[in-house]
Amino acid sequence: MDTNRHDKGIEVLKKMVSEETLNATVKRMEQFSPDMAKLIVEFPYGSLYARPGLDLKQRSLLTIAAMLASGAASQLDFHIKGALNVGLTPNEIVEAVMHCVSYAGFPKTLDAMFVVMKVFDEQGITYEEG
Repeated sequence: MDTNRHDKGIEVLKKMVSEETLNATVKRMEQFSPDMAKLIVEFPYGSLYARPGLDLKQRSLLTIAAMLASGAASQLDFHIKGALNVGLTPNEIVEAVMHCVSYAGFPKTLDAMFVVMKVFDEQGITYEEG
């Protein structure tokens, strides 16, 4: 384990998700596959998210778009919650998802929008266009 990248990754994740979510996600994966748990902390969060040049809001917005475009709707819940926690507004998230319709297509965009709606409902967020 690269302790420095692991520590950086945990530091980034603590800014994005609750301690409970972090523990549930990482600890559960550690029980199933310690190597995968190491990879999901050290690579995206300890290496990429920790880089200079983009802040966490920008990186979160890019991640949502990338997850949507690749059809990884099952991962969006985690990343939308993280985006809200680092300061993205509900409007920014919805607009980013809507922007993807021309590039990723309606099915993937609608899947993503339903995840956005679910997260907003769970968190008591009221969204109004405009």
